[in-house]
Amino acid sequence: MTSTSSITSHDYVVVGAGSAGAVLAARLSEDPSVRVLLLEAGPADTSAAIRVPLMFGQLFGSDVDWAYEMNRPAGYKGSTFFPRGKTLGGSSSTNLMVYIRGDRSDFDGWAKDGCVGWDYDSVLPYFVKAEHNSRLSDTFHGTSGPMHVEDRVFTHELSQTWIEAAADWGMQRTEDFNGASQLGTGSYQVTCHNGLRWSTADAYLRPAMDRPNLKVLTGAQATRVLFEGDRAVGVAYRHQGAEAAARADAEVLLCSGVINSPQLLLLSGIGPADQLRAFGIPVIADSAAVGANFNDHTMVPLVWSTDVPDVGQMVTPETIALFQSGGGGPLASNGAEVGGFLATDGGHVPDIQFLGGASSYVDHGRKSMPSSSFTMNVAGTHPLSRGRVWLRSADPFQHPYINPGYFNDTTDLEVLKKGMRAALEIAERSPIAESFTSRMLPTAADLDDAVLTEHARTYSTTEYHAVGTCAMGTGPESVVDPELRVRGVNGLRVVDASVMPSVISGNTNAAVIMIGERAADLLRGGLTPTSGSLHASR
Repeated sequence: MTSTSSITSHDYVVVGAGSAGAVLAARLSEDPSVRVLLLEAGPADTSAAIRVPLMFGQLFGSDVDWAYEMNRPAGYKGSTFFPRGKTLGGSSSTNLMVYIRGDRSDFDGWAKDGCVGWDYDSVLPYFVKAEHNSRLSDTFHGTSGPMHVEDRVFTHELSQTWIEAAADWGMQRTEDFNGASQLGTGSYQVTCHNGLRWSTADAYLRPAMDRPNLKVLTGAQATRVLFEGDRAVGVAYRHQGAEAAARADAEVLLCSGVINSPQLLLLSGIGPADQLRAFGIPVIADSAAVGANFNDHTMVPLVWSTDVPDVGQMVTPETIALFQSGGGGPLASNGAEVGGFLATDGGHVPDIQFLGGASSYVDHGRKSMPSSSFTMNVAGTHPLSRGRVWLRSADPFQHPYINPGYFNDTTDLEVLKKGMRAALEIAERSPIAESFTSRMLPTAADLDDAVLTEHARTYSTTEYHAVGTCAMGTGPESVVDPELRVRGVNGLRVVDASVMPSVISGNTNAAVIMIGERAADLLRGGLTPTSGSLHASR
């Protein structure tokens, strides 16, 4: 075993304090007899910018962001920047806060493919259990859970105008994207509380911090899972410059996200055997699917200029003071205020999501527009394209290779173009048309098929919804089984977005919280202690 400065013993070691890990650590530690260690590679979530919804863009590239760069797929010319939260709360501390669960058909599809217990009727109680909704209280919603969900305390006037135009175009209005049907246009609810961001660190972790059986370490990056034979018995990690190890007498739980969880499995000897040996990593389990099946939404911005000040231009000393006094104002905007879900085939399952508002949001907000702007992003909800996460080396501190595979199935481009045409038509409807002075993106006067294709290829970005790299299933093409146990080994589970077999319709954060809640129930059936010393997997 590699020399370490300390070895501690726990029942569960949870790796990653993000949208699922914070949930899991808090729920497991509700039992005072269970000892839980939570390791988070990033710092504590103390940055003031985390609390301010409109400032999410300032978190990208900061010390609370992994700030990955993807490898550019063939035919894709858009942004390769791939931000992921690296702090308590993970991406729930850095995201756009849109609360969307996905369509019923997403979860029923997982169950149809063998993931028993993950159908919509089975997962709905976990969505409800997690939720504390400020307005909705029917059978689809919870009002006493830890995760606050509310109507935004500020919505720009142009955003409301877009909803009216979309309704005039033919989309039905909806007051709830998470009810009986996802289809329609409206204002998104957000994971905020009284106008401030509400992450899983706020909802789950902070109330649990004083428990003597829960230990949370920040700045502690896991480097590999430790094994005795084929059983995971702990985690090696680096903390404050020193090597350390933590024993897990029950199980190791990887909650490190769509990039870090497969990377840790690969570093620990779980993955395609020949390729692991090429890096000098001894093989614990030959699993070809680890890191494969990367599945993400891409979004394409359409931008118009307007004479009405956008949310960025509305930030003044007066509106800052208003926000600080608890009065909301433009700083309480999440930028992506409104939109909706559209089935371009006229059916019941959406294939397009609209997401935008009165802001300039191109290249993750890093590209400025010459005037006040309104941006509507168009995303396909069920992209067929797949990519892969793979090691660059056996160094756990080197970011892995990420090929998102965007547009390697050109059907995704065809769906995007349908959505773009719909959004462009909505922009010509009253009352939003009267608010636009010109179209800034795309710039061409004639928006033929070739122009829209080139625009999608050039301006697409991630919608921050990647899943699938440790996919759940019943066959050899899956990494974990329906109880989230890693195939080929014992004592190891993955609990995060990477286990989703395919991306759901819309934003993924709510579903990751649901996965954390359900995993806690899967685990609370009793401990399976082991004995003996730790042995490194390499």
